[in-house]
Amino acid sequence: MSPAERIEVLRREIRSHDHRYFVLDDPVISDYDYDMLVNELRDLESAHPDLITPDSPTQRVGGSPSSSAFPVVRHPVPMLSIGNTYNDEEIRDFDRRIRDLLGPQREYAYAVELKIDGVAVSLRYEDGALALGATRGDGEQGDDITANLRTIRSIPLRIAEERPLLNNIEVRGEVYLPHDGFRELNALRAEREEPLFANPRNATAGSLKLRDPRIVAERPLRVFLYTLRFEDEAGALAARADLDSHFERLHWLAGQGFPTNREARRFAAIGEVIDFCHAWGERRSSLSYDIDGMVIKVASIGRPGRLGATMTSPLGAIAS
Repeated sequence: MSPAERIEVLRREIRSHDHRYFVLDDPVISDYDYDMLVNELRDLESAHPDLITPDSPTQRVGGSPSSSAFPVVRHPVPMLSIGNTYNDEEIRDFDRRIRDLLGPQREYAYAVELKIDGVAVSLRYEDGALALGATRGDGEQGDDITANLRTIRSIPLRIAEERPLLNNIEVRGEVYLPHDGFRELNALRAEREEPLFANPRNATAGSLKLRDPRIVAERPLRVFLYTLRFEDEAGALAARADLDSHFERLHWLAGQGFPTNREARRFAAIGEVIDFCHAWGERRSSLSYDIDGMVIKVASIGRPGRLGATMTSPLGAIAS
């Protein structure tokens, strides 16, 4: 086996183990055996630097810290905030508005997901490789924090899809810090006599603003991805008509190695939506991470866009 072939074998194997450990929470090898794989890959790449690629697992953490401000990038499609509801009647009002906008003869369903209490980010992939990661910012433009997001081991540096129509994508989601990671981080800061973070969300936001990716890599950040856009939406839907469904897109993302939240559900009736929201209101303390409510959205990908938006919020989605 040539060095190039062995390098590719190692990269695939390491990516698989990263996915099992950081996304599925189901490791199948010891930390020592994993480290041996990474060390072998690093040694081979050092001996053959012409074979190093940006999507190699060894390239997650950059070199020296940045001394300049994060570059500002514009979102191709604005990252709108979601309006809030505060009681069951307001959720039913939302359903009536959707029915009025779609028409009484149109069937529709809702996707209901946990509203992760973290920091919203956007990931762009070009030719299957992670090319840009940005914060939401003001919705129109955000900060380029690609180097920091690359350190989050559950974010794939390369996706598995090989068809050109499907490997130029934008994925959006929420970076967060689990409760145990937050406690560990504050314990370490206490030992160093550094100020403690007030809560996991503040710790997450502070981590993503750091200039040194090497420090970010030490923080146990995680991410859930929940929105997928293809650069060529028409071409993607022509190739895969089922991708008009929100849940099919979540399934596709999971198949490419992205961490998606398993608690998302589909409901046809608004009463079922309300019951599900109430159930999670009682169960939220059982989670290993913070949520600040639920997100209710029309489940068909095309319909929220056709429903339109206000200046700040989509009409096809609401938070509870």
